[in-house]
Amino acid sequence: MAHSHAMPAPVALPGVAKIVAIGSGKGGVGKTTVAVNLAIALSKLGKRVGLIDADVYGPNVPLMMGSRQQPKVGPGNSILPNETHGIRTISIGYISPGDKPMVMRGPMLHQIIRQFLQQVDWGELDYLLVDLPPGTGDVVISLVQTVALTGAVVVSTPSDVSLEDARKALEMFAQVNVEVLGIVENMSHFTCPHCHHEIDIFSKGGAERTARQFNVPFLGSVELIPAIREGGDRGLPVALAGPKSPQAAEFYAAAEKLMEQAEAAAASAKDVLEIS
Repeated sequence: MAHSHAMPAPVALPGVAKIVAIGSGKGGVGKTTVAVNLAIALSKLGKRVGLIDADVYGPNVPLMMGSRQQPKVGPGNSILPNETHGIRTISIGYISPGDKPMVMRGPMLHQIIRQFLQQVDWGELDYLLVDLPPGTGDVVISLVQTVALTGAVVVSTPSDVSLEDARKALEMFAQVNVEVLGIVENMSHFTCPHCHHEIDIFSKGGAERTARQFNVPFLGSVELIPAIREGGDRGLPVALAGPKSPQAAEFYAAAEKLMEQAEAAAASAKDVLEIS
């Protein structure tokens, strides 16, 4: 992606305190499920939260948030994000609804990401989460070039294949100088509803070992629970049930840890700016 002209330096978004990208090395690990439930958990913990669905190939946020309306246009050609469950969201799925696959090239992607960040009227936010497409590609590069990210979260399942891809994602964030605020292990284990025996479908604990190996925080593991998928399919993510809900508790624990890491990263970034 070499351009002859110099890329503009990433900027802060006015009114937005922290921007956190949520990525994964491969598809099918429940990255959007984690992004949506983390967004709701942060919001219920008293934070003002926005969510950008930057997964331009398979935007699942509209389904999971239960919102299909086209965003309205505000003053000065700005885009007003949809507000659902207290979260301000924008998705390519709101703009090109239906099942048409999005076929896009690098420069177009870059435009869309820029618009989602700079043309959307986000207002005052504590956290803006960005649900990335799976894998390591153009969108991440565009994002990093457009705004100053606080950091990233990597979602993986405990399977060896998923972990191998998660390591690629960790290395990619390292290459573009984005701090990884933590790893979430999704679909960690399954508890049989009849005999309450814990079954490790994908061999639990792999993501925690990977986090240690790469010296990045482990934000926790999310059990493989049918209610989590059902909530997403119905547009009512489990995190809406609040931190006391056994099904949502793991998302709240991960959100608390994420806030801790993001606060620390934001503080050290500020120190760097003051010194330089």
